[in-house]
Amino acid sequence: MQIDGISFNDIAIFHPEEDYSIFHKLNFTRTFGGREWLRHFFSNPFNDIEKIRGTQRILSKLILHVEEWPEDITNGTILVMDRFLDYALDRVSNSPNALDAAIYRVLHHADYAMVRFSINHFADFFRSIRKISALLNEVALPPSFSIYIERIDQLLKIEAFDQLSVSAKDQPFAMSKNLYYAGQLREVHKHAIQELMDIYSRLDAWYSMAMAVKRYNLAFPEFTDQVTPVIEATGLYHILLQSPVPYDLDITQKNNFLFLTGANMAGKSTLIKSVGAAVFLAHIGMGVPARSMRLTLFDGLISNINVVDNIVKGESFFFNEVQRIRNTVEKVSNGQKWLVLIDELFKGTNVQDAMRCSLAVIRGLLKVKSSLFILSTHLYEIGEELETTPSISFKHFETTIHDDTLSFSYQLKEGISKDRLGYFILKKEKVVEMLDRL
Repeated sequence: MQIDGISFNDIAIFHPEEDYSIFHKLNFTRTFGGREWLRHFFSNPFNDIEKIRGTQRILSKLILHVEEWPEDITNGTILVMDRFLDYALDRVSNSPNALDAAIYRVLHHADYAMVRFSINHFADFFRSIRKISALLNEVALPPSFSIYIERIDQLLKIEAFDQLSVSAKDQPFAMSKNLYYAGQLREVHKHAIQELMDIYSRLDAWYSMAMAVKRYNLAFPEFTDQVTPVIEATGLYHILLQSPVPYDLDITQKNNFLFLTGANMAGKSTLIKSVGAAVFLAHIGMGVPARSMRLTLFDGLISNINVVDNIVKGESFFFNEVQRIRNTVEKVSNGQKWLVLIDELFKGTNVQDAMRCSLAVIRGLLKVKSSLFILSTHLYEIGEELETTPSISFKHFETTIHDDTLSFSYQLKEGISKDRLGYFILKKEKVVEMLDRL
C-alpha cells in the first residue's frame, strides 16, 4: 500500500513525541535491532493480501507463546556481543590448554577479563535462541518465518554454539574454555554469529507485534478479495486514546463518500485518524483497534489533515492545501483503490471561497468510484448543497449545551450537524468580555 510521509505524520504512525506515536505505543522490542526491523515493517505496508495473511498467521501463533519468550537477550547483551566481536583483542589460540590459558591470563589480564565477561553474555544469547527454537519448532508457521527457525537449528549445530546454548545460567567456565569460545566466536564463526543476531532482531520485531496485539486486545481484520472497495468496522476506536468511544462504520462503493460534520472538538478528526490508523495497521498484518473489521486491499492511503505553510519557500497555507488536493486527484485518477482522508478543506481562505473550492473538489472526487473518501468540514452549507447526492453518507457528531457547559457525546449520528458554537466558546472563555473591556 502506497503511503507518503505526510500521511504517515497525519495518522500519527511515527511522531517525535512518543505519546503521539502509534509506533511507540506498539513497540515491545527488547533490542535496537528489533526496533529497527519493527520500524521497517511499519514503513513498508504490504500490497499483497497473501503476505498480510501470512503475517497474521505468524502473529496468531506467536501470541500463544509471548509469555514464554526468553528475557535474557537485551540491548545490553547485543551491545556486549557487538563490542567483543570488534574489540582489539590479542590473538587467542583456537584450542588452548590449561597452561596456554594461564599464561594468556597473566600476560593479557585486561583482555582475559573482557573475554570472561563477554562469554557470559554470548551464553545468554545462545540459550535464548535455543529456547525460541524449541518454542516454535512444532508450531505450523508460514515458510517466511519458519525458514529462520530452521536456520537457527542449523547454526546451533556448531560445537561452540551448541555448548553455550545448553550451559546453565551464570555457569562459570574454565579459563581454557573461555579462551576456546573467544577464538571460535571471533575468528572462526563471526559471520554465523552476526547472522544469528540479525535473525533474532527480526524475531524480536515479530514478537513485539504479537505482544501488542495481545496486550491491547486487537482484532485481526478480514480481507476480502472483491473488486469494489469496502471498509466495514464495528467498535472501531483510536489506539492512542485512553477512554475511546467506538464507532461502527460501513463504507462501500455504493456510498463511497463519508461526509462528516460537527463542532470543533466534537470528534471529526479523531474518527478520520482512527480509520486511517486501522487501515494502515491492517496492511502490515497487525490486529486493529476494533471488535471486528472487514476491508479490501487498498493500493494507497493519502491524507489532507495537518497542512502547513512554508515560510522558507514562500508558500501559503492555502497554496499547500491546493497542492495536496492536486496530488490527491492525480493519485485517485489511476483507477486503483485509494483511501482518501480529508479534514477541514480549505481552512486557509475566506468562507465563501472555501465553500466554492470545497464543492468543486467534492463534486470532482464523487466521479471516482474506485476509492473511498472521508471528509470533514464545519461548512455545513456544503452538505445542504449535496444532500440529494446518493453516493454520499452524511454523518455528524452532536454537541449539547447544559447549564452553559458544552457536552460532547462523540457518538456518530446520521445527518448533517446544525451546531454553530464558535461564538459560544469565545464568550464562555470570557474572550468577548475581555474585548469589551479594551
